[in-house]
Amino acid sequence: MKSYYSISEVSDLLSVSKETLRRWDKNGKLTAVREPMSNYRVYHKDQLKIFDNLSFLFNAEEDNFEEPKRTYNSIELFAGAGGLAIGLEKAGINCLALNEFEHWACETLRQNRPEWNVIEDDVKNISFEGYRGQVDIVTGGFPCQAFSYAGKKLGFKDARGTLFYEFARVVNETQPVICIGENVRGLLSHDNGRTIKGMISILNEIGYNVVTPRIFKTIFYKVPQKRERVLIVGIRKDLNPNLFEFPKPYKKVYTLKDALKKGELFDKDVPVSPGSSYPEKKKAVLEMVPEGGYWRDLPLQIQKEYMGGSFYLGGGKTGMARRMSWNEPSLTLTCSPAQKQTERCHPDETRPFTVREYARIQTFPDDWEFSGSVSSQYKQIGNAVPVNFAKEVGYSIVKFLNRYHSLSKP
Repeated sequence: MKSYYSISEVSDLLSVSKETLRRWDKNGKLTAVREPMSNYRVYHKDQLKIFDNLSFLFNAEEDNFEEPKRTYNSIELFAGAGGLAIGLEKAGINCLALNEFEHWACETLRQNRPEWNVIEDDVKNISFEGYRGQVDIVTGGFPCQAFSYAGKKLGFKDARGTLFYEFARVVNETQPVICIGENVRGLLSHDNGRTIKGMISILNEIGYNVVTPRIFKTIFYKVPQKRERVLIVGIRKDLNPNLFEFPKPYKKVYTLKDALKKGELFDKDVPVSPGSSYPEKKKAVLEMVPEGGYWRDLPLQIQKEYMGGSFYLGGGKTGMARRMSWNEPSLTLTCSPAQKQTERCHPDETRPFTVREYARIQTFPDDWEFSGSVSSQYKQIGNAVPVNFAKEVGYSIVKFLNRYHSLSKP
């Protein structure tokens, strides 16, 4: 049983910066103590009881697993390289159709699952009315777009031209029992909260009650990456929305070592694969950064040269010139591993992560192959929903549908 948490771990648990924790330490809100064995500054587990959102640390560990009592069918929009679809498949959900616009992502889906019905086209061109009565679940990671407001209330028709409108249209056409939209955490604050309000209003208009949207930190769902996602869950109005429960978080947090080395997550070390490289100038700078360090660990003059005008601006900018640590989860992966401001340098070698290392951090299985150029493969993986997180969400869907069918006996 874990008794102490490092400053870095508590920062992740609470979604606050280390600077905020140091400020709390000074004003007495949360005071770090010395760990008896290492003498490092840490927090005792009991100190974290003051935070309601960390109650899972003190409860008995629960597994989210639930076996489907019958066949449950899904349609997925904006499917990308299949992270969400694989996770739902692992949870026992049957995929009727997947829609994706980007060609190489479609090739990835076809290559790995020839039996899947992959529809390569702009979602605006596709009618799904033929699936009505066959679909239990509609999912989609639609891009976050602002709405134009017509009067005081945003209606279904007012959202035309946005990809959320297309998501809602497909839900309206197929009338699934449950629909789930997935997005970045910024959706909740986008356009001062008006965007998410509009989405809830539209789903309500087409016959779905929305469970209060929540931010999920995927490190608590067997993903070795500090990635955060928002889930919007709509339950058809003829059903009791209280039957749905979000997946419960796990206490164990997996690290980069768990992702790339043989262990609990994978039964062998990460396979060798192609990857991009840094320009010589950037490589020379990153050579000076220690494991777990970033630009502030460079000599002062090199900090100024490398950061340019950003050196004099506020904020930590902790993703710049960043070398990952074996003993922590990876930072959120981006679509391009060598771009400035979001460097994710390998802990030991001065290079970006390879394609297969990227895939491991997103918990794709090793036998899931990606199509297209190396840059296209990075983009597909960087945009994906982490597979293990998707699986835990799948268990929640299955549990909900099992309850619904056991109560209604349709």
